Amino acid sequence: MDKISIKSLVNGLLKFKGAGEESTLLGIGPMSLHVLKASFELAKEKDFPLLFIASRNQVDADELGGGYVCGWNQKDFVSAIRKTAKEIGFNGLYYVCRDHGGPWQRDNERNEHLNETTAMDLAKKSYLEDMLNGFDLLHIDPTKDPYEIGKVIPLEVVLSRTVELIEYCEQERIKHNINEIGYEVGTEETNGGLTSPEKFENFIERLKSELEKRNLPMPVFIVGQTGTLVRKTENVGTFNFDNAKRLAQIARKYGVGLKEHNGDYLEDDVLLEHIPAKITATNVAPEFGTEETRAYIILSNVEEKLKEEGLISETSNVRNELLVHAIKSERWKKWMLNEQGKMTNDEILKNKDLSEEILDIAGHYTFNDDNVKCEVNKMMNNLKENGIDGERFVINRIKRSINKYIDDFNLNGLTSRIKKLVNI
Repeated sequence: MDKISIKSLVNGLLKFKGAGEESTLLGIGPMSLHVLKASFELAKEKDFPLLFIASRNQVDADELGGGYVCGWNQKDFVSAIRKTAKEIGFNGLYYVCRDHGGPWQRDNERNEHLNETTAMDLAKKSYLEDMLNGFDLLHIDPTKDPYEIGKVIPLEVVLSRTVELIEYCEQERIKHNINEIGYEVGTEETNGGLTSPEKFENFIERLKSELEKRNLPMPVFIVGQTGTLVRKTENVGTFNFDNAKRLAQIARKYGVGLKEHNGDYLEDDVLLEHIPAKITATNVAPEFGTEETRAYIILSNVEEKLKEEGLISETSNVRNELLVHAIKSERWKKWMLNEQGKMTNDEILKNKDLSEEILDIAGHYTFNDDNVKCEVNKMMNNLKENGIDGERFVINRIKRSINKYIDDFNLNGLTSRIKKLVNI
């Protein structure tokens, strides 16, 4: 079908006002190839647009370190998306989005305490690769700063960096004759986040003024803090309906959609409140990776049963490989509570309960490890020999998780509704 720009998509959503018309878009973290397949299958079945949101740690240029998801750079990522869409027979709408682009957004850049000039230059290189490879939306997030840990980054600094990065991207877009792209600004982080309506509107007003001076486009989305917060494998925040509704009203006044991050693990009643709160889009990522990890553990348990029954001679080592590599990745630290994030790998390995918890939290960071892939393949072959389609089980588990958001966010049939609105 003809591609509707992400700006037109969001503008269409902002125009819906009738009962049953309004929807909240879902940004899906592309945690694996299985997540892509599950997403396309479900979107084909339920006729809604897909937004794939990739952080710089997940997908980035080879010269910047690549990504932990399938080892993808931007070209590989877009190629995998297109290939999967073709395999599934999906001819609807999908958008490739950069999540948390900007300086120090890669873990190694923060850990190395790169200076601002270097960090900004690397961010620009990453954005250029995004644009050259067909990304539709760029999240401009300059609020990660190794020199301001735990502090509120001054609004002037956030504003200055945001404008500089949008100006760079627009200059390069025009230089390379790239079609219009959308921008997302702001962050859910409290050290650079837009937590109050007053601060939120002040930022939009000042951003609008600076962009207009330079003849630059307004963003498509602005991220606001709705109270959500993911830790471990639950949402430990408290969704603030009144604040979310106020932020959405302010954003709409400027023709911008409110984007919520940290939408993982929310209960149905909270998700259903997103439409009356008029939240335009919500990002969900680790939840889908966790679902895939849990699916592998379930299949591993089945494999053990097959061994007990004498139906296979040798089991794979999936559980242990996932466990050890999840702990060694240390990517679980950002999701932990209190002092647990400061524990050493050896301390974790000695604590069985905590090790299992980290497997649940961080198993998805290991999917591209050669040892993990080898053991997963071995397990899948063992299951296949006994009439079990392990891959189908994994994909269906992920689809089940995504489907909750599709139903609660009234996304069923949204593509057809949008097409009618924009006369395509």
